[in-house]
Amino acid sequence: MHTWDDAARLWLVEKKHKADIDRDTQKLEWLKPYFGGKPLAQIDREAVMAVAWEKAKATSPATANRLLALIRAIFRRACRVWEWIDRMPFVELFPESEGRVRWITPDQARALFNELPPHQLDMVLFALATGLRQGNVLRLEWSQVDMRRKLAWIHKDQAKGRRSFSVPLNETAMATLNRCKGKHPSRVFTYRGRPIAWANTKAWRQALRRAGIQNFRWHDLRHTWASWHVQHGTPLYVVQDLGAWRSEAMVRRYAHLAPSQYAEHASAIDRAFGHKRFR
Repeated sequence: MHTWDDAARLWLVEKKHKADIDRDTQKLEWLKPYFGGKPLAQIDREAVMAVAWEKAKATSPATANRLLALIRAIFRRACRVWEWIDRMPFVELFPESEGRVRWITPDQARALFNELPPHQLDMVLFALATGLRQGNVLRLEWSQVDMRRKLAWIHKDQAKGRRSFSVPLNETAMATLNRCKGKHPSRVFTYRGRPIAWANTKAWRQALRRAGIQNFRWHDLRHTWASWHVQHGTPLYVVQDLGAWRSEAMVRRYAHLAPSQYAEHASAIDRAFGHKRFR
């Protein structure tokens, strides 16, 4: 009788090419105390949703949904491809608000900086300086960095949009890289000489609490980066290119943060009226 552990191991083997396979590994590690050693056929909807509620309470419905999506994908493969089970439990996702944009102010960011341990501070600074996603920051290698040209690049198989792209390195990013130089032969961000595998740690969550920042995920650093760009006048199409978004709609979420950008265009109606007041 095949167990959840069998399914998790085979999933990691078959999906090792995924750009976010490290995240799958972390999620499966988190699930071990709940599903470890259990036969797949004995894990029902009630058991799955109990785990999902635990995750949602500790993090957010959106984070719980990412976990549920992985559980559902593994069960679907066990049922339809591996033919280990005859049926899979029904998995229902939690409702999520659409277009969530959570960002923090520079003052809040500075408060967070003061609470982070040095190795996490470097990762956060680099994420805010470049807008890179968590996986791209964590897995960044020195072979992807050109300090002379002030460029980094993300390979196609590492990018969410499956397109390689380059990242210009500003002064903040360069200063961060210089601090990390020489600590590891291949990986940029490390802790005690070992590559860092996960960012959403207890230390990260405690730093957020001490800084008084609520309802904030690591991915919201990317939202913060985009929001700061738009607030300081960077055109949306430039933000789209810098952030390697394939869809313009993804960047339009930040348009409301730049009212001054459109003030001149809005005044076109005043000119049409000839600056006369109408009551």
